[in-house]
Amino acid sequence: MYGQVPMVEIDGMNLVETRAILRYIAAKYNLYGKNLKEQAWIDMYVEGLKDLSDMIMFLPLSLPEEKDMNLAYILKRATIRFFPVYEKALRDHGQDYLVGNRLSWADIQLLEVILMVEECEPSVLSDFPLLQEFKAKISYIPTINKFLKAGSQRKPPLDKDAITTVKNIFKFEQGMFLKNMCTIIAEY
Repeated sequence: MYGQVPMVEIDGMNLVETRAILRYIAAKYNLYGKNLKEQAWIDMYVEGLKDLSDMIMFLPLSLPEEKDMNLAYILKRATIRFFPVYEKALRDHGQDYLVGNRLSWADIQLLEVILMVEECEPSVLSDFPLLQEFKAKISYIPTINKFLKAGSQRKPPLDKDAITTVKNIFKFEQGMFLKNMCTIIAEY
């Protein structure tokens, strides 16, 4: 539609735009709630997780002298702003899932973000017992467990060669940095 990626061919359609693709797939596979209220909660949780995952995805592109500062900022945001929300949601909801009584897109996104943050700091969940339980339960769902195993289609964190490729594609000579709670992409 816009001459750019991502695009997914599914059910005779060419779907574009990340969130539209994810919502369609979630709805198709009954991961998008039973009603509008559940869908609204799922959307709120997913959008919050997107804010955190975007910061983590851009971390490898940080300016070398700002990488430690950016990591500290991400970990602070994860443990002070984001993870407490999901810990509370699980406690208040009293279920194994964030919304309703079955797996949703929000649960899958939360697991992915937890794994991303743990790749930066393995002990990040030490103050979040319900998130630890959630991660364990969701990780053992057979299809998710298979996806998390070595050799699956899950992409590993960017290595040095991949970072160089990304910087070349986007014409970053040095990198990018996080500033004032948002991502600033700058060419140097």
